[in-house]
Amino acid sequence: MYSIKDLEQLTGIKAHTLRIWEKRYNIVHPKRTPTNIRYYNDEDLRKLLNISLLNRCGFKISSIANLDNDDLSKKIISISNKSLDTDSHVEGMIIAMLELDEMKFEKLINSLILNLGFENTMTKVLSPFFEKIGILWQIGTIKASHEHFITNLIRQKMMVAIDGLLRPAHVANQKTFILYLPETELHEITLLFYSYLIQKRGHKVIYLGQMVPFDDLALIAESHPPDILLSVFTTSIKHNDIESHLVKLSALFPTKKIFVGGIQFSLHDFKLPSNVSLIKSGESLNHELDLIN
Repeated sequence: MYSIKDLEQLTGIKAHTLRIWEKRYNIVHPKRTPTNIRYYNDEDLRKLLNISLLNRCGFKISSIANLDNDDLSKKIISISNKSLDTDSHVEGMIIAMLELDEMKFEKLINSLILNLGFENTMTKVLSPFFEKIGILWQIGTIKASHEHFITNLIRQKMMVAIDGLLRPAHVANQKTFILYLPETELHEITLLFYSYLIQKRGHKVIYLGQMVPFDDLALIAESHPPDILLSVFTTSIKHNDIESHLVKLSALFPTKKIFVGGIQFSLHDFKLPSNVSLIKSGESLNHELDLIN
């Protein structure tokens, strides 16, 4: 159940414009609660995301209004190989996720990688896409199945990109990075992207992945000493637990540089130990890698 303000936030269509489209074109038909409060459902959201995307691409609302759901989908597929703005790409991916449409998503992501390159696709499109997913998750629009569906597709692209890297033959000042996620963390897309950026510069990556127990991290680091450690915190856990983890990490590796990132650091303020630095994005990590080189 969405209010008109929810739809405005998720589709980018102003509430005033939505009301006009309802009256003039019967775009959607809001329902009413027993107390007569207007609301919209998942089907309305999907349709409005499609309409918003087409409208942004220059289609007039008067012509879009006459299309049924199948025709809307065909129109979106037909423009998926054209150059669109970031918001349109994000909306297209959200539609593919909600419909669990792998073919639609593949066409969008392949077109983006072809035109923008893998790194720009990640920073310019997939990063805002994941931010929008966060909103959809928060208000209950998407389920775990939606997130797993789209994450697995993106993870496949990540692995192909990493495998296909042409690494420099010789890197001056090459560093060894340990990349890991803490014990409660499963969301590894950002960590994989950071692994791609680091390996692209010719540095060595020991990728430990999801849910690494702290004691195991200590043992691995002892046998394979890193120059730099990097971790990402996405899942919502107690503020004190994150700070406690960072304090332990800093104490275990007092002479090593430690990078941390993830949405938790944009939602809350943390007191970081002196050898811990915040990585806010791929561009932020690239800047740190420039300093190393």
